[in-house]
Amino acid sequence: MSSNLETIKSLNGLLQGEYMAVESFNNFISRLDDDSVKNVFQEVQKQHRENIHKLANYIQDIGGQPDENLGMKGTMGEIKLNMDLGSSSDTEEVVKKAIEGETKGINMAEKVLRGDLDDKSRDMAGEILEKDRKSIEKLKNLL
Repeated sequence: MSSNLETIKSLNGLLQGEYMAVESFNNFISRLDDDSVKNVFQEVQKQHRENIHKLANYIQDIGGQPDENLGMKGTMGEIKLNMDLGSSSDTEEVVKKAIEGETKGINMAEKVLRGDLDDKSRDMAGEILEKDRKSIEKLKNLL
């Protein structure tokens, strides 16, 4: 049972990262004027929302309860992001911050993957990681 609790805890960490990404993209999108760039950001945000849906359902399916709030780490991350960007709406700067955030998310997901997960949970985390990597490529293409 304890390995299942560890799995749920790890997956909830991943879930929180996805929520943080959605919130960050709300912030980024509100700063963008270029519609084509905004559309790419909305695609990436939509992918994070799909990841949330999939992860939350999976956590429930294995008997856990999805942790669906940003928590202190998420709130602090959002404050830091706002301080870093200030009132900037410079597209390149916003894109670079988004790539930086996505990269941090991938690093976190990789830590989860190295943890004690069963095969199905590892596949789920790996799938999300792969989608997040594709999102970084989409963002890099904007630079």
